[in-house]
Amino acid sequence: MTTAITETTATPGVAPTRIFSRVLVGVDGSPEGFEATRQAARLHDVTGELALLSAWILPMPADSAGMAIPYATDPAPSRRRAEEAVACAQEQVAAIAATTTIVTEGCGWDALLREARRRRSTMIAVGSHGLGRALGVLFGSTATELVHKARCSVLVARLAGDDFPRTIVVGVDGSPESAAAYAAARKLANRFGAKLWPVVAYGGKDVGRRKVAAIIDERYEELPGEPVTALVAAAADADLLVVGSRGVHGLKSLGSVSERVAHRARCSTLIVRDAARSDSAPRRSAEASRSRAASSPSRAR
Repeated sequence: MTTAITETTATPGVAPTRIFSRVLVGVDGSPEGFEATRQAARLHDVTGELALLSAWILPMPADSAGMAIPYATDPAPSRRRAEEAVACAQEQVAAIAATTTIVTEGCGWDALLREARRRRSTMIAVGSHGLGRALGVLFGSTATELVHKARCSVLVARLAGDDFPRTIVVGVDGSPESAAAYAAARKLANRFGAKLWPVVAYGGKDVGRRKVAAIIDERYEELPGEPVTALVAAAADADLLVVGSRGVHGLKSLGSVSERVAHRARCSTLIVRDAARSDSAPRRSAEASRSRAASSPSRAR
């Protein structure tokens, strides 16, 4: 079942989303990177910022035993390839978006995280190279690292048609995070006239129908299966899958619904995160610890 959204109403308890106001795109000269650029240019707010970043590193040769050998070399070819990649991406979207270009030295995902913090980006977009979850976790990939470590929302782009986004599937479970995902999905559906398909995957658990009903003001479909499998299957014919994130990072994010969906979905996946909430969580935790320590009675020695 799909539902076309034709009018805009506020989602209860959810502030207007600013996910698309400051978008940063990782460009590496690959078709996947150019597709991420195109989709980000489509999704970003026309009055917002769109920045394209390409990172370069010096090649590191290896000896006969396979050990890397540091050496001084000319960085010009590597830098030039990065400059050409970002210039090509900029030209590709020139007709629909004004962009800022950034060329920097360093590992791609690390450079994106640093620049996202500096620019206070609300979304990072990267292309999926189809490495797969197991290999991505084991060997590392830009998309995998960003899904685990980014504080803002992340778009993992896969090939889509010129009319992207056409059909949007969004997962809702009654949580505030899924409410934010629904708000973002609905904003896009309204803006592009896309079909919006809210999906509630119960997986044998009580997710709270009242909470779900408070978030979704249209029809939705209940699926009994495990959330990741159900969401991936529901999005088989969609071109964008939107899910919320619980705000966990690093090793804690391994195995999360959003992380597994991003690797398994055949379409582009938008993981919605509240950057302000994620950034303030460590401070709140530290403040709480100091407060408890201050209120605890001193022990006599």
